[in-house]
Amino acid sequence: MDVLINDSIPISAWHELLSRDPHATPFQSPEFYNLFNAVAGLSAQAIAISQTNKIIALAVVTIQKEPGLKGYFSRRGIIYGGFLMDPEFTEAVDLLLQQISLYISRKCIYLETRNFSDYSNYRESFKRNGWDYLPYLNFQVSTSAITSLVASISSSRMRQIKKAIKNGVTWKEASDLKEVESFYMILRTLYKNKIKKPLFSLNFFREFYERDLGKYLLVWYKNEIIGGILCPILKNQCIYEFYICGLDYEYKDQYPSIMATWAAMEYANQNNIPLFDFMGAGKPDEQYGVRDFKARFGGKEVEYGRFLKIGNRFLYEFGKLYLIAKLVLKI
Repeated sequence: MDVLINDSIPISAWHELLSRDPHATPFQSPEFYNLFNAVAGLSAQAIAISQTNKIIALAVVTIQKEPGLKGYFSRRGIIYGGFLMDPEFTEAVDLLLQQISLYISRKCIYLETRNFSDYSNYRESFKRNGWDYLPYLNFQVSTSAITSLVASISSSRMRQIKKAIKNGVTWKEASDLKEVESFYMILRTLYKNKIKKPLFSLNFFREFYERDLGKYLLVWYKNEIIGGILCPILKNQCIYEFYICGLDYEYKDQYPSIMATWAAMEYANQNNIPLFDFMGAGKPDEQYGVRDFKARFGGKEVEYGRFLKIGNRFLYEFGKLYLIAKLVLKI
């Protein structure tokens, strides 16, 4: 077996594995790899295992950090969706994980996979290579049939959607960069004042739009954008909630965040995409208001978890304390 890094990976073989792997998501594609390498302050590394000119395992590791001095304490490698794996060559998993650690660990304080499908068959491989399993919940909603989709949503949530529509709220795809920037301004305010977590720069959101890697579905009321959702899409398979926001305080009777979620589900139904993925609903042993919000859309609760490998324990714990301080002190 051979190890291929970044541009040495044949794009056709990469797409071939992506097309047949049940764990496939848009985050493991060459297009997302290129997106992260096109934005200042972000980067990505692609690592693949090949055998007889065939890619049998692959991971896209996005390297993220906050600007300035904080970047030293926030360096992390995030593998959205986990890795790709040919089920006939499971022995390649250990080699892939070893190569990820060799090539990436020196760049990051920690590595984390965010799984959107079931990787339980590979837990022992991760454990052997120094990764810990962290339970983490998610919701996935079937969007194939509109009648069953509507029936699965809670009655109170459906009343809110109907009320918003009656009040004149609509949604549509973003038509230009100006609309994308309006979405970003709402999102940035939300992250600054409430979520208190790092947010990609505006250039990331511009590049996502210009590279046509998914959809911005924007919520409108009286000719004004009041919310929206950024959705990567795996064609004919799944649409994902990557970023969502709404002016919920200012437009209480218009329910912008609820309508943004509904927009993604309705878009999926209209475009033959059978699944909507919320991309996370928190740890099962912790109260989480966002999980309660998502649960009322009627999806199936799953626990695919995350795998974590810490390279520098001191800096990792320091970074966690810094994030807690931001939340408590609102810095």
